[in-house]
Amino acid sequence: MPLHLQQNIGPKTKLYVWRIEETFEDLFDEIHLTDWNVIRVHSMKSEQHQRGFLSVRKLFEAAGYTDFDVTYDKTGKPHLPDGHHISISHSHGFSAIIVSDVTVGIDLELMRDKIVRIADKFTSEEEETYLDRNSEDYVSKLTVIWGVKEAIFKIRNEIGISFKDHITTFTFDINSGQASARLDFENVHRHFDVKFQYVEDHMLVYAFETTDANAL
Repeated sequence: MPLHLQQNIGPKTKLYVWRIEETFEDLFDEIHLTDWNVIRVHSMKSEQHQRGFLSVRKLFEAAGYTDFDVTYDKTGKPHLPDGHHISISHSHGFSAIIVSDVTVGIDLELMRDKIVRIADKFTSEEEETYLDRNSEDYVSKLTVIWGVKEAIFKIRNEIGISFKDHITTFTFDINSGQASARLDFENVHRHFDVKFQYVEDHMLVYAFETTDANAL
């Protein structure tokens, strides 16, 4: 069973990462899905997406849940029946979930040079002041910033939030594994504590609203 990582992030938050090595058939045979998710997984056009979806269900099991425990609201945000918060991500060779007593968002991204081509689509003016296009860690930093914005969007889950205009990641050291960020959207102003780490050639990012962060 390729459970790549199981990590306690403080006493109230647990992180799980799965290395996706199985075939679709092997994963499908090992998991009991809801009728709706059987239809859903078979409707996916990409086998990579199918395997990511199924490997997330393996992580549910590692965390003590099943596919039947996780429900989704009308915006697609997942929920657990016991009051814990959950966030989900998968990308290419890995999937990840984070389960916590506090509100949390997670993102997992394969680090690729192509992110440079779209950097101006999601980096804010403040972020551009500390990013160095000639730095060896430019792609890594861009991937962290993208992951921060994905994670925060998963927490807030509000239509109209712009990664470029509404979410800012403050300057950070790529070796520190931590950062902070702010969301300014309409009348909402929220600050977030962020953690990030390399998972081989992927970047894993998770964020907590600072009002909750002390409870980790």
